[in-house]
Amino acid sequence: MMRHKRLEHRFVEHIPEHLEPGVLYVSIEYATAAHSCCCGCGDEVVTPFTPTDWKMTFDGETVSLRPSIGNWTLKCRSHYVIDCGKVLEAGPWSDEQVETERRRDRAAKARFYGRPPKVELHVQPALPKATRGFWRRIWSRISGKL
Repeated sequence: MMRHKRLEHRFVEHIPEHLEPGVLYVSIEYATAAHSCCCGCGDEVVTPFTPTDWKMTFDGETVSLRPSIGNWTLKCRSHYVIDCGKVLEAGPWSDEQVETERRRDRAAKARFYGRPPKVELHVQPALPKATRGFWRRIWSRISGKL
């Protein structure tokens, strides 16, 4: 259950050291927002604005953040969307869903920043030489790789 159903936004240059509950601090200069977790636990939630992280929309009156905010590393594990200043509770995610999203996020960052994503390799043991295929055995002999 979300304790805070709405967030008042404040545009600031620097995010304050103490975050007032129910306030979304937005720093355009540093392309980030921060707020006290909407569940009421008091933990700080930081949402950087980047092509691979969150997007902030200001419609002249309210602020929205996309995608949802999943506080998977916090004890509360709260999950919500900030839409036009309203806090909309989203369903909980399993550990498997969180890990899948983390992999997708790492791959998106790697693609955007020009690095190949880390691929989790599942190495299978090599086949014994006797069970190698005919053409592989021939190629091994020709290339000198016995």
